[in-house]
Amino acid sequence: MREDLNVPLDRGRITDDTRIRAAGPTLEKLRAMGAKVIVMSHLGRPDGGPDPALSLKPVAEALGVRLVADCLEPVGELADGEMVLLENVRFHPGDETDDPDFAQALARQGEVYINDAFAASHRSHASVVGVAKFLPSYAGYLMLGELKALHQALDEPRRPLLAIVGGAKVSTKAAVLAHLLPRVDSLAIVGAMANTFLAARGARLGASLVEEKSLDAARQVELDGGSKLVLPVDSVIAQKAEAGAQTRFNGVDDVEAGWMILDIGPATIELLGDRVKGAGTIVWNGPAGVAEVPEFAKGTRALGEAIVASSAYSLVGGGDTAAAVAKLGISGFSHVSTGGGATLEAMEGKELPGVAVLKDE
Repeated sequence: MREDLNVPLDRGRITDDTRIRAAGPTLEKLRAMGAKVIVMSHLGRPDGGPDPALSLKPVAEALGVRLVADCLEPVGELADGEMVLLENVRFHPGDETDDPDFAQALARQGEVYINDAFAASHRSHASVVGVAKFLPSYAGYLMLGELKALHQALDEPRRPLLAIVGGAKVSTKAAVLAHLLPRVDSLAIVGAMANTFLAARGARLGASLVEEKSLDAARQVELDGGSKLVLPVDSVIAQKAEAGAQTRFNGVDDVEAGWMILDIGPATIELLGDRVKGAGTIVWNGPAGVAEVPEFAKGTRALGEAIVASSAYSLVGGGDTAAAVAKLGISGFSHVSTGGGATLEAMEGKELPGVAVLKDE
């Protein structure tokens, strides 16, 4: 079984067990059925060789299972309902190169392959797509849940469909914006991305982060989007993106030199709140400001709380957004994706290799 147990670690201690908990339903169902479960996962980027700092030992301890020291090492006899975790598959270069011999060696351990690692399924790696070519292959509950949520939000949405897209750079989300525009009824741009759109209109933004190379792309999105596009109308500014920094409210077209936009302001919160109230479906990818700093998290908090309070079907996608709402203690969304880059690629309209191979095989 392929899971994504790529959890954040701090000196060997798991700081966020979201992905472990997300894997639980499928793993527990298999164990309850008496299956002998061999779990594969990666952790970090070990460059194709063993790295003790990226061992899955803390994950095995959290799961309460034995860690097999090498993912190609025979696991031995397992009792019905017993589960083991293989050491980091990326300790072998054959995983990331989708080496068929490496994939076949992994496949020899089992009789059936289940991919429950949606967050890794945008990668054509041996443990994601290669093993599926040697064994009868299926999707786990987490994988199915992620695909169902994306389908419900983007393919068959309850109208109006509101997409809220944030983040730092237009360039990393340009394909997402292009894919969403013809499908949505409203597209709100927040976060530092909005600065580039405002700068493309000619706004003076002081020291705000602006992606100069994406000004033309922003102009094209605005041209294509027309009345669908919603941009901030006010902001929270400061001279530093740090806790304790002096802040003030400002417009979005005349920011003093040395000051920078770091969050949306109250008028924008009200504007987006009205859009949220009227939406049938909401897709949210990207915080509204520098949400890890309390002074600049108010926009993200207000947006999250408004979405939860609405009657809309809500899909929260992207690692930064999921981390922000978790840190702010906001819950009650219809679906919070564990996908990160996989969710982003799905929102671009791409078919993920780890999903495509399940369909093919």
